[in-house]
Amino acid sequence: MKKTFQMIALVAVATLSACSSNDKAAVKVEEKPLVKLAQVSVRPVDQIQEYTATVEAEVKNNIAPSSPVRIEKILVEVGDRVAKGQRLVTMDAANLEQLKFQLDNKETEFKRVDELYKVGGASKSEWDAAKMSLDVMKTSYNNLLENTSLLSPINGIVTARNYDNGDMYSGGTPVLTVEQITPVKLLVNVSEGYFTKVKKGAPVKVTLDVYENEEFEGAISLIYPTINPNTRTFPVEIQLANRDQRVRPGMFARATLNFGTQEHIVVPDMAIVKRAGSGDRYIYVYKDGKVSYNKVELGRRMDTEYEVLSGVDNNAQIVIAGQSKLNDGMEVEVAK
Repeated sequence: MKKTFQMIALVAVATLSACSSNDKAAVKVEEKPLVKLAQVSVRPVDQIQEYTATVEAEVKNNIAPSSPVRIEKILVEVGDRVAKGQRLVTMDAANLEQLKFQLDNKETEFKRVDELYKVGGASKSEWDAAKMSLDVMKTSYNNLLENTSLLSPINGIVTARNYDNGDMYSGGTPVLTVEQITPVKLLVNVSEGYFTKVKKGAPVKVTLDVYENEEFEGAISLIYPTINPNTRTFPVEIQLANRDQRVRPGMFARATLNFGTQEHIVVPDMAIVKRAGSGDRYIYVYKDGKVSYNKVELGRRMDTEYEVLSGVDNNAQIVIAGQSKLNDGMEVEVAK
């Protein structure tokens, strides 16, 4: 009888202990995640976009004759500054001298026909034929003359030399390349949403990796009138005066364009949640004791804040701490 009583007592103790453990577990399940909130609002946000580009010359000219000929002498080197009209290359003049001899003969022949025509010794058709033959020869001579002495069409700098004295120019690669680097330009592709906001002459801030922490002033010089249907962008040309010629073609540049301001929600960066395996961004929005998992479209980042283009309403309360324990629709407790 005593043993039976002891057994009943042990069972009762075990039952009470189990009930106590279950009660504690139940309490834990009912505990709500603790979160910290912030109220957001609409405010003016500068619509600033940064674009990368490679510096290009304003004008680039390839210097070459129009037909194959031997190069007699190249008068400049890479890096030389040249003026418009300056002679850069002389080509072999043998063909020019031969053609000059033929031209002199044509001029003599035409003078003879012209004198005969004036006294009735030659017909109008003979005079016309002689005149046309002379004009054709003059055109050929002038063309060869231009290709025997190659001049610079612009003020610029020699950026490439592809032949040496005595080489035979056979076409394709130019003898020299001359580029105008005062000014220089950048070409960036801007999203079509900004098409109506881009204005010719608008100032642009430009930085170059080679000149750290230094800003150069540029301006929009050309806006292309059509949108690329594949990328939904349009080209915009930015010009830098570059009077000191410190900026050179080929340099890597960043151009910052300001498209004015727009009224948008701004949120702390701590509120942004990234979904694993995707580029989507979310924010937990608090209302009536629960949180909803809202997908958002972000604009530009400003230090410790983000511009939100969609997904959060004005004056909404959002979670800025405690997101790791949350699920969509979950009840939460707000930290005081």
